[in-house]
Amino acid sequence: MRRSPKLSPEVRDRAVRLVFDAKDQYPSQWAAIESITSKIGCTAETLRKWVRQGERDSGVQPGATTTEQQRIKDLGNSLTSTVLVAAAAGRRHRLMDCVPT
Repeated sequence: MRRSPKLSPEVRDRAVRLVFDAKDQYPSQWAAIESITSKIGCTAETLRKWVRQGERDSGVQPGATTTEQQRIKDLGNSLTSTVLVAAAAGRRHRLMDCVPT
């Protein structure tokens, strides 16, 4: 599958705003999304995901906001680091038990 170039956050925000603003001009949100994707150069599915996240961020749809998702990701990374450090410490402890004195 071909990967399109990464678009800036400003382009993403503008595209999502365009979809929100164009909701009355098209028969469905999907029709608006398809129209706007041809103008900004991303796939319709990509823009649909951005719109869904924008809806969560604005409180229209339930779910984790972008800020909450980043916090969850950071906590997961922190937990992973803690587990790795603890595992390494335990490994060192077990190795020290095997060393003859």
